[in-house]
Amino acid sequence: MAAVLIIVIASHITFVVQEFDTLLPVIPVYLGFILLAPVVGALVAKGFRLAVPSARSLVFSSSTRNSLVVLPLALALPENLRTLAATAVITQTLIELVSELFYIRAIPALVWRKA
Repeated sequence: MAAVLIIVIASHITFVVQEFDTLLPVIPVYLGFILLAPVVGALVAKGFRLAVPSARSLVFSSSTRNSLVVLPLALALPENLRTLAATAVITQTLIELVSELFYIRAIPALVWRKA
């Protein structure tokens, strides 16, 4: 899976850099999701009174998604939209991967109660 991710990102990174100005408006949406999704997941876990391991799992899984799953859909678009849509998916994936590094520390702090 890591190899596929590296290959996909490597094949589109040049376009991400070239079209950064075009992609700039969607980056705040991705960042908003990164900030809000863990909080929503924690509230849902608290509402259902989940045990700590289940609560942390819910928070983490609600905060991350496999954005590369939609890449085939982006690649199926008409030619004039295909590259830009695929690049948006790659940009989202890169932002998501960086955020996961923060989630590893933040989620246990967010969902801290004892089991």
